[in-house]
Amino acid sequence: MAISLATTLSPGTLRLCTFSNHTTTRAFSSQSPRVQPLQWNKTIKLSPRPGHVIASAISESPGIESSGSVSEDTANILDTVKVFDLNGNAIPISDLWKDRKAVVAFARHFGCVLCRKRADYLASKKDVMDTSGVALVLVGPGSIDQARAFSEQTKFKGEVYADPNHSSYEALRFVSGVTTTFTPKAGLKIIQCYMEGYRQDWKLSFEKDTVTRGGWQQGGIIVAGPGKSNISYIFKDKEAGDDPDIQDILKACCS
Repeated sequence: MAISLATTLSPGTLRLCTFSNHTTTRAFSSQSPRVQPLQWNKTIKLSPRPGHVIASAISESPGIESSGSVSEDTANILDTVKVFDLNGNAIPISDLWKDRKAVVAFARHFGCVLCRKRADYLASKKDVMDTSGVALVLVGPGSIDQARAFSEQTKFKGEVYADPNHSSYEALRFVSGVTTTFTPKAGLKIIQCYMEGYRQDWKLSFEKDTVTRGGWQQGGIIVAGPGKSNISYIFKDKEAGDDPDIQDILKACCS
């Protein structure tokens, strides 16, 4: 199979383009029907952070930062996802960034000690976000009552919304599972949180809305808006307590 490879390098950017010879590929495919012509054209920006890639479209992989607008299908799905404010009012989640830029953090669940640390982690930079006209929002998978309890306990400075059906998590394809929750690194971070004075709310952690999902849901952080389909940054937690560098978030929302 004849393949041409073109590589263009510029500071922080690697561009790879491969084009398959269709005639040769079809001849090869007759021997192996499962082989498909390869066509790939993608730009990858190299991040100085090890293990992270900033790509030109929303990534499906956890722990990855991405830039660019989401696909039309994802934007349409998000437009149908309803979240609830602390007064019980339902709104499409994309309305949170339709007319403004927002940093939206997705918690594991409202009782999670790691999420309480994340809330403070982000709120510590709220003055910088306010100066840039950026809203700070936290969404949690759970009931409106759980969201209220979280807000009262943490005194979180941003807006808090409940997603009882986990619909936004599914639309953004955040990971979930036992193996993403019980990891050595997550265990160490929990110990660190307790040493810093944070506490898990076990009552919230074992309420029906959390238990029915096993408490295995992971979250992430996005920077979005203005514009419903404009998501300029997304970080998908690969495990519990997987926080991105705060400077990366501020660069995405306030630069």
